[in-house]
Amino acid sequence: MLHRHTLAAVAAGILLTAGIGATIPAGAANAPALNASTPATAQVVNVRWGGHATFDRLVIDVRGAMPPVTVHQVPSLYYDGSGNRVPLAGKHFLEIKLSPATAHDDAGRSVYHGPRLLKIYLPALKGVALTGDFEGVVTIGAAFDTKPDFKTFRLHSPERFVVDIAHPMAGCGA
Repeated sequence: MLHRHTLAAVAAGILLTAGIGATIPAGAANAPALNASTPATAQVVNVRWGGHATFDRLVIDVRGAMPPVTVHQVPSLYYDGSGNRVPLAGKHFLEIKLSPATAHDDAGRSVYHGPRLLKIYLPALKGVALTGDFEGVVTIGAAFDTKPDFKTFRLHSPERFVVDIAHPMAGCGA
């Protein structure tokens, strides 16, 4: 009878261990360890751009793990929080939202070193603005004279979100 109790205890231990293991989020074992320089919430630290032969590239630099990102064509750009229109020249706009993310540290100091509002003179990209760092969402706006034909992707080490915008009358290339 003692043997049966031992087997029951071992079986319960195995089931308990399996149950606890099942509660660990998928990918947690492979998640990078956080250290003092890695923020718990992604921080948007810069926006850069460059012109290439057939496309313009917009790059958003992120400190920490890349959050989910959405990119939408919108008729106008507005500052998050205030709702005021962004004074960025253009006929077509992309709104790029990173969430959860911030452009400031835990003390409220800005960690963002990119442009706040800037006119750009590239074949496709005509302007960029930081339009929001509000309630865990960082929003970047981009302006164009023609409807943007774009593709997006992520690059790692360091974390970057990339938007390639084809020049008017050219195919989008990398």
